Amino acid sequence: MRAETVEVLKLSLHGETVGYLAGYQSGRNIFVFDQRYTEALDRPTLTLTTMPSFPNATKTLGRPWITQQQLHPLFSNLLPEGAYREYLAQTLKVHPNNEFPLFRQLSQDLPGALVAGPLAPEQVPAGLLLHRDSVQPVLKPWVQARTHFSLAGVQMKFSMKHRDGRYLLPVSSTLGDGQELGDWIIKTPSTRHPWVPLNEYTAMQLARLAGVEIPEIRLVPLADLEGLPPINLPQETYAFAIRRFDRSEQQRIHTEDFAQILFKYPHEKYSSANYEQLGRILYRFTGRGLVNVQQLARRLLVNLLLANGDAHLKNWTLHYPDRQTPELAPAYDILTTKAYIADEQEASLNLGGTKLWYEIGWAHFEAWSKQVGVPWRAILPHLEDVLDKARTLWPQALEESPMAPEHKGILKQHWQALRADFQIQV
Repeated sequence: MRAETVEVLKLSLHGETVGYLAGYQSGRNIFVFDQRYTEALDRPTLTLTTMPSFPNATKTLGRPWITQQQLHPLFSNLLPEGAYREYLAQTLKVHPNNEFPLFRQLSQDLPGALVAGPLAPEQVPAGLLLHRDSVQPVLKPWVQARTHFSLAGVQMKFSMKHRDGRYLLPVSSTLGDGQELGDWIIKTPSTRHPWVPLNEYTAMQLARLAGVEIPEIRLVPLADLEGLPPINLPQETYAFAIRRFDRSEQQRIHTEDFAQILFKYPHEKYSSANYEQLGRILYRFTGRGLVNVQQLARRLLVNLLLANGDAHLKNWTLHYPDRQTPELAPAYDILTTKAYIADEQEASLNLGGTKLWYEIGWAHFEAWSKQVGVPWRAILPHLEDVLDKARTLWPQALEESPMAPEHKGILKQHWQALRADFQIQV
């Protein structure tokens, strides 16, 4: 039997131990729930799939989650994609697909309320390391390194603290008990696509005018950002800022996106579900099922009207305001993606059997409503309200918005190309 080093993290939610994550030198990762957590009737909800009402919840709680290199999707989806992952991997001198070191480094400031901390060898529960019978585990002491934050997604973005009119990166020395948490997500301009902050700010404002629930948003001068790492930035003036809905007065609010709920990895976010599935989950398992589905319907139509082709699984999230009951979280990451993909004409997921924007009409939304299990009469007035607000308010709001003129023109052309059901005259 060969020896293999292993590190162990204790995962906690609102101060309660949820379980333990062991990361082996070979890349094998094993998560095991804490028995006291699984037996507690009033436990805080880690994921909707472990709620007593969810199918196979007992089985999900009772078995170890064993993966290689990547973590289980519930944890893997907490990690950033793209540029920030590459930056972090280079800092840690590990491969970007080796996720345990990334998770360990980000463990004190993950999205939502989950926190992970190291266990010394003498603290590891008996029996935790018995799930590998071909190696002799050798516990590796914890080495403290500079703490980072985690924000899932491809775009370079930062969790920052707003103070005295400026935005600052929380420093590692403030992390730990009583730590200072970032309360705003700051998205810097892209070196690949021009004017993304102006695009997203405008799209989110239009969505709000149509009755979509969004957090507070701002355009922030780049000169007001302090402590950013050395990254390339284009010659633009503003970053996009959105208040974190998983933070409130230095308290963590637990969240999970639909890739986590469905146990899908980030690369499956476009291909492994449809909007009917999202609606059924909201209707059956959330606290305000009908209200959440009605809000989902609004957002689906708004995404269509705004030519947003990036409303994939990771851009829909549940949050747990009371620590146990899931509700649909405010909307985020809404922008006119057609401004950057000239021939784009598809939604991220199927709606009523199609993704094609210029085919979708009332019948597709009615078919969606039927598949979700919600009466059409409970959905139609919300869609009609969206359309009325969009036709009444959007043309002038778009003209007055900071969106780049060429992007405004693309959006107006999109409105004219939609089926007559959903066209907006300008």
